[in-house]
Amino acid sequence: MRRRIVAGNWKMNTTYTEAMALVDGLKESLTEEVVGETGVIITPPALYLSDIVESLVENPYIAVAAQNCHEKESGAYTGEWSAPMLASLDIDAIIIGHSERREYFGETNEACNTKISQALNNELAAIYCIGETLEERKSGAYMDVILKQCEEGLAGFIADDMDNIILAYEPVWAIGTGETASPEQAQEVHAGIRAWLTERFDAETAQDVSILYGGSCKPGNAAELFAKADIDGGLIGGASLNAADFTAIIEARTKA
Repeated sequence: MRRRIVAGNWKMNTTYTEAMALVDGLKESLTEEVVGETGVIITPPALYLSDIVESLVENPYIAVAAQNCHEKESGAYTGEWSAPMLASLDIDAIIIGHSERREYFGETNEACNTKISQALNNELAAIYCIGETLEERKSGAYMDVILKQCEEGLAGFIADDMDNIILAYEPVWAIGTGETASPEQAQEVHAGIRAWLTERFDAETAQDVSILYGGSCKPGNAAELFAKADIDGGLIGGASLNAADFTAIIEARTKA
């Protein structure tokens, strides 16, 4: 049975003091009543992961993920960090293939495939991001783009691997722009991805994979998005930097 999940991507934001204060705020606001059966994940900048994991050792509600990893386990890659390094910090997951990584750092579907393998090989979950640009959306070929990302990013994996892979649909045109895909637009894509999973693996696997929505989800639209049958949660950007807003989104997921 697939899980309801709300993940917060902090991106390149917060100083150390701000990050620790945000964690403290979340520890206070994310009670058992608010969280319920919702899985909560935060992805702080890599510099802070160790201290944040330590701060959350006794917290049962908040998991910690990294925003990226390198394709190799080790080597002469100055400024990078590997999945084994991240696993040694006792984190839970890694975001892979975020649209900003694809756009600004040239990350390809094939590179994402390798990084997903690195995550799984080190007993970390992978949050694999997929989605179309505005040009691709307007062309009408957006599902072809999205399913190609699925095919190439998930090439070689078997149904059992999907137990540790979460998909996140990001309409790139709705990230940081103030635009949001309508609940109907988002549901159409999520349903299309799940249909592809059925063909690629099987119906049971498709029903078990969590697919998150990652395009400007806020407290004001979260409940409407989460009410859709195939939207299992959210990958939240800006709103995850505010404890009250992030908590409100989690509560909307719990109540939906």
